[in-house]
Amino acid sequence: MAATLLELAHWSTWAVCAVIKLPQLAAVLAARSTRGVSVGSVVLELAGFLVFLRYQIYYGYPLQTYLEYPIIIAQDVILLLFILRFSGNMKQALFCAVTFGGGWYVLTLRKWIIDLAMNLCTLISAASKLAQLRCLWQTKDSGQVSALTWSMSAYTCAIDFFGIYAYKIIFISLLVLIRFITMLILNIWVTATILHYRKTKKTD
Repeated sequence: MAATLLELAHWSTWAVCAVIKLPQLAAVLAARSTRGVSVGSVVLELAGFLVFLRYQIYYGYPLQTYLEYPIIIAQDVILLLFILRFSGNMKQALFCAVTFGGGWYVLTLRKWIIDLAMNLCTLISAASKLAQLRCLWQTKDSGQVSALTWSMSAYTCAIDFFGIYAYKIIFISLLVLIRFITMLILNIWVTATILHYRKTKKTD
């Protein structure tokens, strides 16, 4: 029974990941504005996901621990393009593509490079959440930031963490576990902040 529930949870995670950025994309596209959305947060998040995915592929982790990441990365790329488009900075798109593409290749040139990148990965991903929080604190307005997208991110982190525990994937590194826990806490914090400023705005 427990195994069946866990399997359903994982399938639900993949289903959520397939649409995780769609609420955010829809909000930006409908308003044709990126007000409240931190471009730095999206860039850092994308960098963190790429490093994390590359690390797990390099070390042969089970597919179920990272299957959703290519889907999220693709959606983040589209979101970044929307942000650059509506902020009038489309010229930076080529620079971003070359940077991320080159980084993907360089990561596995040497074992120490991918290990060092993974050591920094949690800091990079945490910085992306903090960048979004900083943007919200400065503007005191959630703008087009989607609470649904951030809450779904928290859900996927929780399922991934408990999935690792339930599957007893004992060879998974402490760095990966720390990442899941940190991202869960920060995703919940961002979601709560968005809802707080949305409630405050309605009250005003």
